Amino acid sequence: MGQQRTVSDDSEPRGRAAGRWPGWPSRDAARPPRPRRRRTGWRRLIPTWRMVLGAALTGLVLLFTGLIAGYLLVDIPEPKSAAAAQGNVYLYADGTQLARVGEVNRESVPLSEVPLTVRRAVLAAEDRDFYHAPAVDVTAMARAGWNMLRGGGRQSGSTITQQYVKNYYLDQRQTVTRKVKELFIAIKLDREESKDDILEGYLNTSYFGRNAYGIQSAAQAYYGKDAADLNTAEGAYLAALLNAPNSYDVRANPQNTERAVARWDYVLDGMVSEDWLGERRRAGLDFPEPREWSPGEGLGGERGYLVEAVNIHLAQHGIADRERLAEGGFRITTTIEPERQRAMTDAVNEQLESALSEDREQDAWVRAGATSVEVGTGRVVAMYGGRDYTRQYVNNATRRDYQAASTFKPIVYAAALEHRSETRDGERIGPRTTYDGDSGREVTGRDGRGTGWSPENERDQDYGEITVTEGMDKSVNAVFAQMGADVGTDLVRETAVALGIPETTPGLDTAQGSISLGTATPSTLDMAGAYATLAAHGERRPVTLLDEVRQNGERLRLPEGRPERAVSREAADATTAVLRGVVEDGTGTAAGSAGRPAAGKTGTAEQDRAAWFAGYTPELSTVVAVFGQDPDTGEQRELYGAAGQERISGGGFPARIWGQYTAEALRGEPVRSFDLRAGEPVPEVESGGPPGEDGTDVPGQGERPDEDGEEDGGSDGGEGEERREAEESGGPRAPGGTPSAPEETAPDGATPAPPTAPGGPARGSAEPAASAGPPPDDGGGGPPPVAAGPTEPPPTRSAGPTGSTGPTSPETDTETDTDAATTPASGASSGPGATEGAQAA
Repeated sequence: MGQQRTVSDDSEPRGRAAGRWPGWPSRDAARPPRPRRRRTGWRRLIPTWRMVLGAALTGLVLLFTGLIAGYLLVDIPEPKSAAAAQGNVYLYADGTQLARVGEVNRESVPLSEVPLTVRRAVLAAEDRDFYHAPAVDVTAMARAGWNMLRGGGRQSGSTITQQYVKNYYLDQRQTVTRKVKELFIAIKLDREESKDDILEGYLNTSYFGRNAYGIQSAAQAYYGKDAADLNTAEGAYLAALLNAPNSYDVRANPQNTERAVARWDYVLDGMVSEDWLGERRRAGLDFPEPREWSPGEGLGGERGYLVEAVNIHLAQHGIADRERLAEGGFRITTTIEPERQRAMTDAVNEQLESALSEDREQDAWVRAGATSVEVGTGRVVAMYGGRDYTRQYVNNATRRDYQAASTFKPIVYAAALEHRSETRDGERIGPRTTYDGDSGREVTGRDGRGTGWSPENERDQDYGEITVTEGMDKSVNAVFAQMGADVGTDLVRETAVALGIPETTPGLDTAQGSISLGTATPSTLDMAGAYATLAAHGERRPVTLLDEVRQNGERLRLPEGRPERAVSREAADATTAVLRGVVEDGTGTAAGSAGRPAAGKTGTAEQDRAAWFAGYTPELSTVVAVFGQDPDTGEQRELYGAAGQERISGGGFPARIWGQYTAEALRGEPVRSFDLRAGEPVPEVESGGPPGEDGTDVPGQGERPDEDGEEDGGSDGGEGEERREAEESGGPRAPGGTPSAPEETAPDGATPAPPTAPGGPARGSAEPAASAGPPPDDGGGGPPPVAAGPTEPPPTRSAGPTGSTGPTSPETDTETDTDAATTPASGASSGPGATEGAQAA
């Protein structure tokens, strides 16, 4: 019995697992234990719930530990002192001082002097929950971060407290360390200071544009009054500026007026939604136009335009924005060369300003702008923005609100060559390609159907069948409107951007067929860069205004200006060959006063509101423009009667300014000829003139030597022959083989070059044609065309059948873009003010 009891005790199960009856063994006693299943394959990579829970708890512990440590370790620093800010020095390329800009334009005022409606406008624009929300909005920060990750652009998720901390205590650098400090300082500040104190600090440190820091300085800069006198509409506009101070300045950038007004509406609607403004009062508010700005005598004359252009360039390329510049300590060496800058200013003064009179109303409308870029480097060596920065704030060299007109035609022709475009008859487009040049001829689409667009030539003149080369010389709208249709609007736009015209240029994206007639509104800086690409054989280098930038002795890294192939060398050189003819015997002969081989194109915008000459030598690409603008209203005005001339054309004052500047800018340098490469950008044709007449017969180029002064490789190629022909015809030659312009009365005082002797050689296949088109409703004003030809026999053109009724005086500048029955949208702005940079720009 005792032994049985022992067995029974050992086998008796315990607890609930015991057998049904005492002394009976458990059911599971005889079963072997189940082996633990091991996870295999991809299941081994999935963490268990225990692992996930453990990691989450560990992360939370570390997060809270970090937050506590950060809060305890990060103290509120001493505020940045405006008195400690250094001045910024701007230097010419040779190291001499251009300008010194130092003091921060700030005047602090107590919150009590800021009207309640203005304070609420700022809150509606930046942080509507400011008074009843924490200092850090985690949700807004996460939303902004997620939007940036999705490619939606950089957004701010900062509250007013965070922005104040960044403005008053920290710098503007976008680093993780700075952002972390901003968070902890904002939290501490929110606990230690009142909301009113934080809002007061924010209003006194924020940047509003026009070099104005703080609400008081902004009120003076935009409305000429104290902050205490601002009304609700004005306060809402200043609040709108906080989002984009430079872009929303409607005086400096009238093309952004619609966006600025939309932001102003957003602010006011926010005030209504927060019950800070009644709907009836809101409906009665009109947009408050700011006044023109005079930045002060320190930036008087041309210096202010150069400094402003450099500052915009710094910001656009991410080197230093306005707020960082305000910290001071910058030493900026620009690319501007003082001797060439003086040459530019002298040329404008002597050719244009000297012809203006206070007694003529129209003369008060005249504005001039110009930019000169070094070919092969992209360095801006000279820029003329206007008479005086303290009297006229808008930089005429960088503004983007006047149509480029026929200066856009070479881009169309380059696009035709680059993309091997064909006419409707299947002929490759080239210099000898013929088009119907009759005025008002309907443009035919690539599908063979009419487009309903029938652009007119200057003075409604008909030319019949005319070659592309002659059409470029005479700037026949009918030719280039049809060429643009043959090439295609998208390819023209693509080529323009490749050459250097910014994609954001007003009118570039919206224009349809009229893009070929120059209805887009690039700046002289933009056009000089594009023409520099053509001069550099199709190789584009980014345009730059900077040689070196240092802050507190530390050299900052500048964007690399690596060259890129925009168009083939054959297309670029062929375009240059055609543009040489415009200077020699087309609408741009006044530019021949440069005394060097030159290529270029004139342009006159609708209703003579702007006149352009864009041209280049092998060394410099320079664009000069004369604009008409009412000094009181800012509206674009016609230039009829200005400077005592019946009309202002691109072949007049702009070409003469270009010629004088180029001659002086290149004084002392050897005369260089264009090194044009023979190629086959167009079907092979015979060289101009009988074989052997010019000493060469290069297939695919056929450029007459007198235009280029060289064969491939730079030889003379018959320049002496061309000079003898000119002398026989009674026309003197200027140095470098370029015809000098004899004095002859013309509508704006320009002088045509002597015609080529009868039977002289014509330009061959390397010469390109430009397509351009008239801005809508140009009216084609000005004096009637010269009825009779020159006193000498008219030049014989051997470039192909023309159907032309005879030569036209170059000074009538037949490229003026004229009325079209249905012209696509021009994209030109005629609102108040003028655009600034470029906004480069």
